Amino acid sequence: MGRVAVLGVFVADLAFRADRMPVMGETLLGRSFAMNPGGKGSNQAVAAARMGAEVDMITRLGQDDFAQMAFALWQEAGITPHVTQDPDSYTGAAHIFIDASSGDNAIIIAPGAAAEITPEDLENNRAVIKSARVFMTQLEQPLDAAMHGLQIARDAGVTTILNPAPAAELPWEMLALCDYVTPNETETHSLCGVEVTDAASAQTACDALKNLGVARPLITMGAQGAYLDGVGLVPAVTAGDVVETTGAGDAFNGGFASCLARGMSPEEAVRMACAVAGLSVTRAGAAPSMPMRDEVLALLG
Repeated sequence: MGRVAVLGVFVADLAFRADRMPVMGETLLGRSFAMNPGGKGSNQAVAAARMGAEVDMITRLGQDDFAQMAFALWQEAGITPHVTQDPDSYTGAAHIFIDASSGDNAIIIAPGAAAEITPEDLENNRAVIKSARVFMTQLEQPLDAAMHGLQIARDAGVTTILNPAPAAELPWEMLALCDYVTPNETETHSLCGVEVTDAASAQTACDALKNLGVARPLITMGAQGAYLDGVGLVPAVTAGDVVETTGAGDAFNGGFASCLARGMSPEEAVRMACAVAGLSVTRAGAAPSMPMRDEVLALLG
């Protein structure tokens, strides 16, 4: 099946759908509200598990109702949790604004207990990371924890994936630990200063990222697809009308990690990941929108 170890954050997504964002001091009536499990790390873990990988989730939670939501989600998805619970903190939450006409979103995240993840937490899970075929992390938890996890994985010969979201400037020492870095266009600009609009500019950005130490950049480009260095632009896969883009990047990353762990080539894994993301945007929510492997295979024919 392939094993994926994920370091990341779980949050409860509080999603408000409205015609537009309010300006400061304004109150608007929304069209709908929903609460669902989210957080980039958890979303990616769910996507990887539903695509057939064995998944371990490393994080911190509070001792509250949102933590119970996390455990219930992971049990349903078949994910093995490796969790420290902090009674003096809270499980993370995210405010999500969703544009009712386009499905585009804007997000504020409060990671709660996960903001206290330390390198020691990763050291305590060294065996979990070393037993994986792929280790994946993001930037919603502290940077030093993510870097330590990447170092453990690199030393053990485990394939490393960094999804550099939310966008941030990163030290070359961290990027040099990454077999794959998977920024979107905005995150790419933050990392290397190149504005990505098409395949040519994506290759320019890949060259710049390799100069920063990344072994193989993989830039996600929304409706255009994803650009894999050495392969080129892999087209997006359309599965229907867009309902909500929340979690699309997580769907892509989780699908990609799962396929690599199962032994697919990078190019095959990107194609599958585009289909995972294409299906996810046809559904509401983040974790709830992650498709099953059979659905992805049926879409690709």
